[in-house]
Amino acid sequence: MHFFYLDESGDSGANLNDIQQPIFVLAGLSVADKKWNNTKERLDAIISNYCGGEIPAGFEIHSHELLSPNGEGHFAGHPIANRLQLVRSLLGLIEDLGHQIQYFAIEKSLLAASNCQYQTVYNTKHPYLLAFDYLITYMNWHIKENLGQSARGMIVLDEKEEHHESVEQIIQNRRFEVPNNQKIKWIVEFSYPIDSRKNPMIQLSDLVALCIRRFLEIEKGYKPNIPDVVRNFYAECFNIIDKRVKSRNIIEREGRNLNHLNNHLVNSQCKPKAQWRRAYGIQRN
Repeated sequence: MHFFYLDESGDSGANLNDIQQPIFVLAGLSVADKKWNNTKERLDAIISNYCGGEIPAGFEIHSHELLSPNGEGHFAGHPIANRLQLVRSLLGLIEDLGHQIQYFAIEKSLLAASNCQYQTVYNTKHPYLLAFDYLITYMNWHIKENLGQSARGMIVLDEKEEHHESVEQIIQNRRFEVPNNQKIKWIVEFSYPIDSRKNPMIQLSDLVALCIRRFLEIEKGYKPNIPDVVRNFYAECFNIIDKRVKSRNIIEREGRNLNHLNNHLVNSQCKPKAQWRRAYGIQRN
């Protein structure tokens, strides 16, 4: 069993004119069941080391608190250099243990300009719903093509009450209401964590989503006055994340009129420039 965790960053509902959050990202990591305990142990060791040998009661990794200018919550007043190194360690954990990352990023202005003629059970102008529907396609493809015939997947997502009904409709549609050759077969279950705030894999997914969003906001020119040290930090983070993604191209769905949905995804997707690493002085390895 492979667990696919999801969390979002830049969610302002169906508002596509949000100048404070022009990019939406739905992202997370996938963890094989055999690696879950090892991942949790390594994560606890990183946090314990950061906290001086003992994890404070109720400690949680909230990426916005961790990466705010002065630190907030458990990170209030912590030196920025220490907090950035913690981020590097957490992303490095994902890389060291060979976990994969799945994400879909939407540039809201592009989504506003794109019109989808495909009729489905959700609003294809809604970033969260469009990204969620696509990542179902992506994860089903990844399980089938890359994880072996016996592999199956479970999606674990941070529950958002405002999206709950639509998410349930998408799941119902993709599993039971589409033609047989389009049904999701390798994802066998969808779940919400009992307490997402205390789920370590959701917390890591939250960090991944925020790092992707902040890098793409810089890359797309939405943050022109960001200092070089900040630009380079988020490029470094994105480089680690990008290497853990199996496919950067849209996994297309096949079927009647689905070319309209595929094109809508392509037209709305937020991606960095082809030679983005060169612009940030990152060596590809």
